[in-house]
Amino acid sequence: MRMRRKKWARPELAVCPFYIEHAEEYKGKWNTVFGNDKPIYAELGCGKGGFVVQAAQYYPDVNWLAMDIKSEMLAVARRTITADFEAKGLEINNIKLVSQNIEKITTAFDENDKIDRIHINFCNPWPRKRHKKRRLTHTRQLMQYRTFLRDGGEIHFKTDDDELFEESLPYFEHSGFSIKFITRDLHNSDYAPNFETEHEKMFSAEGKKIKLLVAVKEQLPEGYVPPKEKDELPLEHNEQGEDQCQ
Repeated sequence: MRMRRKKWARPELAVCPFYIEHAEEYKGKWNTVFGNDKPIYAELGCGKGGFVVQAAQYYPDVNWLAMDIKSEMLAVARRTITADFEAKGLEINNIKLVSQNIEKITTAFDENDKIDRIHINFCNPWPRKRHKKRRLTHTRQLMQYRTFLRDGGEIHFKTDDDELFEESLPYFEHSGFSIKFITRDLHNSDYAPNFETEHEKMFSAEGKKIKLLVAVKEQLPEGYVPPKEKDELPLEHNEQGEDQCQ
């Protein structure tokens, strides 16, 4: 879902104390960003901040990196986070908003960055065959995440899209992840805590069932090369303006 250009977005982000514009400057040293050694969780495609604002308060002893490609999204997330924390008299000390193209995430992370968990919520399903390699759950993406996700670390993936969910299962298998938990009806499952986003509420109201899985990073043999997926077609250039999450 595209968001209209907002003239106030970049100026507000420029003075935001918890915004990081140049993620590549922290490559290999994300553990220094928060000034402590608490676990780091990353949300890839944070959208308007509805998920991370809840998660960061529920898990105050976890540091959160909320990433998105669009400055407009990040600016709205900044307002969401700031308003909610201020209303509750809380200090924003465990969230960083990060400007980053997720498709090129290894420009900002390497094997020295031990991220404990990744959340992917309602990412763009890219249904056309020629575009499926752009999915944030595609094998080529998961292999990148392996670079900086801690051994035994988890990916929590949530979507309303049936095709994306089912086609993501072999992506995880081919990338050396085991499925720890899976449900095709999240709201009637025992997964907890579940932080509902704006899109989740909207899709649920439309009668769509929310799907979720938790995948665990396993060891791979040295030199392992994942098999080509059925949708392995030449990838067109992904312009900076393309939304990576809905």
